Amino acid sequence: MIHYNGKEFICLLDFAMEFIRGKWKSILLCHLYEGPKRFLELQKSIEGLSQKVLNEKLKELEGEGLINKIIYAEIPPKVEYFLTDKGKELYEIIAPLKKWSIKYYPDIDEKGE
Repeated sequence: MIHYNGKEFICLLDFAMEFIRGKWKSILLCHLYEGPKRFLELQKSIEGLSQKVLNEKLKELEGEGLINKIIYAEIPPKVEYFLTDKGKELYEIIAPLKKWSIKYYPDIDEKGE
């Protein structure tokens, strides 16, 4: 058993999956891999993601060192989120899952139709 942040994991793979577990974390990593994004850019580009959940997931990803944010000294304040090197490396590990999906489920497009 592996213990981390008050949680138990069965093995190192289970532990590693914690960083992308759930519906939104991997989607956020994909969007941020394209380049820095502002909060509203992310919210508008990810259908069904509420402001509350987006804020929670960004904080979780930031807490794990996968993303950073820059707060610009402007009025109104401008905040951008971007992947850290650690986040980019994680994205590059999970990106082949898309190729796997295309290979074995070629009739499904990205809209799920």
